[in-house]
Amino acid sequence: MAGGSFRREEDALPAISEINVTPFVDVVLVLLVIFMVTAPMLVREQMSVNLPKAQSGEKSASQSIAIVIDKLGVVRVSDKVVSMSDLPSEIKGLLLSNPNAQAVISADQEAKHGDVVQVMDLIKSAGLTRFAIQIERK
Repeated sequence: MAGGSFRREEDALPAISEINVTPFVDVVLVLLVIFMVTAPMLVREQMSVNLPKAQSGEKSASQSIAIVIDKLGVVRVSDKVVSMSDLPSEIKGLLLSNPNAQAVISADQEAKHGDVVQVMDLIKSAGLTRFAIQIERK
């Protein structure tokens, strides 16, 4: 039978059994680079200098350690006056009883920025990495 339109299975085109993921990986890598470049700019825009008063704020859900810095630079941890040198040991003691605690730093508006940064550095060096700065709502 010459000239028939019957095709054998071996002559048929092979089915595509693989998906090419190269374009997908390229797009994901481009997005990753974009996010890496823009993330520092976004963080810089969110940092506000005038933190003592704000319209909104979140309440912390976990147990917290209250750290208060007055305008003279005196530090209180849970209503107990603590020197800067004793602050890490005090925080370590509180972390033993509650390892998931969060520090809430309440600094007076007239407190020195250096004192607040030093307190944050000391509590981080003591192992407490979760902290928030308390604000007063307008």
